[in-house]
Amino acid sequence: MSARIAFQGEPGAYSHQACVETRPEHEPMPCRTFEDVIEAVNSGAAELAMLPVENTTYGRVADIHRLLPASGLHIVDEAFVRVHINVLGVPGAKVSDIKTAYSHLVLLPQCTRWLQANKVRGAVSTDNARAARDVAEAGDKTVAALASELAADVYGLEVLARHIEDEDHNTTRFLVMSKTPDLSRRGDTMTTTFVFRVRNIPAALYKAMGGFATNSVNMTKLESYMVDGSFSATQFYADVEGHPDDKNVQLALAELEYFTSEIKILGVYPADPKRR
Repeated sequence: MSARIAFQGEPGAYSHQACVETRPEHEPMPCRTFEDVIEAVNSGAAELAMLPVENTTYGRVADIHRLLPASGLHIVDEAFVRVHINVLGVPGAKVSDIKTAYSHLVLLPQCTRWLQANKVRGAVSTDNARAARDVAEAGDKTVAALASELAADVYGLEVLARHIEDEDHNTTRFLVMSKTPDLSRRGDTMTTTFVFRVRNIPAALYKAMGGFATNSVNMTKLESYMVDGSFSATQFYADVEGHPDDKNVQLALAELEYFTSEIKILGVYPADPKRR
């Protein structure tokens, strides 16, 4: 039996697509929630986790940043997956037959122009792959799902229209996570991801960031989010170019440590070529 990679969603989801494209040697393992994905790896049921963190159209994925620091998992890779949205119908259906198209809440607004042009009503489903499964089970030519081509293959549907998304840059960034960290240099350009909390002193964040500027460390991401529902407790999530063994990264992290109450490195991994 091959090693498994866990993802959130039903078979045919875009996270499933990410697993197939980037870890074809692993058996995809669907899970109901992000917490279930993390637990699958921690329990040994899966070797890796595939977790989405952000999308170029709708921004960061809710809850992921909150879950990662306490997950017990380590980022070992990243993957950028192009999200193409397709109209899937039952065999024999045509676009002109479709009256209602089901998909996840965040996908429907990304297809507004196509829905309006074809006079199709968008309807919310809990998951785009679930929408495909429901359409297949209903056998109704007037309903369709907006989902991946993989979902069409999984549920025996036909692709009635391809790549109907409004924006041609729609891409999701995924993190591949493992129970075991891998700090080796596996690429020319490495990325280090960490979270930190600044000390409660004036200009702490400004001063903490100064070390990255003075040491020529490029910070490609900095996001803040509340901790434990408190407006005064803020945690920051950051990506920087480089490896913790690099002298300039060492100096920047040392200066950061002086102005923070907590730092935790979540992973060190090669930058995906699609990042640029």
